[in-house]
Amino acid sequence: MCGRFSLSTPPEQIARQFRLTTTPSVTPHYNIAPTQNVSAIRTTDAGRQLAALRWGLIPAWADDAKIGNRMINARSETAATSPAFRRAFRERRCLIVADGFFEWQKVDAKTKQPFFIRLEDDAPFGFAGLWEAWRGPDGAVVESCTILTTTPNELVSAVHDRMPVLLPPTAYDTWLDPQQNDVATLQALLAPYPAEEMMAYPVTTLVNSPRNDGAELVAPLG
Repeated sequence: MCGRFSLSTPPEQIARQFRLTTTPSVTPHYNIAPTQNVSAIRTTDAGRQLAALRWGLIPAWADDAKIGNRMINARSETAATSPAFRRAFRERRCLIVADGFFEWQKVDAKTKQPFFIRLEDDAPFGFAGLWEAWRGPDGAVVESCTILTTTPNELVSAVHDRMPVLLPPTAYDTWLDPQQNDVATLQALLAPYPAEEMMAYPVTTLVNSPRNDGAELVAPLG
């Protein structure tokens, strides 16, 4: 699963890389956790725009928003047919902007070592995401999202048995196209990112607590 990630890239760079219509207002966060708002890119009539979505998808049919706490990730292999995600897979796809993510490697029965994983060039990237709008009993609408996961590449497999789907820029147009609903075409995009373009290194266990949120969390140990 992907349970924590970071985004500290300057807004101007995000706007350029993802071809946004306006420069977004993005506050640096080094330890983004489930239920918090994340920066997600969607295609609108006015072009690509960035929105703040709650991390943890709440299906439109849900009775309680708390179900989203268990839906921070969706398996790419089954999302297109899962009752919780299949509608969003066809109609509401997004890119969740990040510049690194954390995974925990099991050291022994009681210890896990966190690793920070990012691109070699330290550029921001887009997780393949799905989003949904849920209306609560009080009539308020909550927009939420989930990150798709896949089998790990050679780099990540040394740390964890799953990894988030990082989409290359060449896939953005297809993934964000609201008129594209061919499952096979979309499924083909959800492959492990090339290991040779990524790097991973151990970081402080301070990242274990979502209360901690500073640049020291993404610094290599030692």
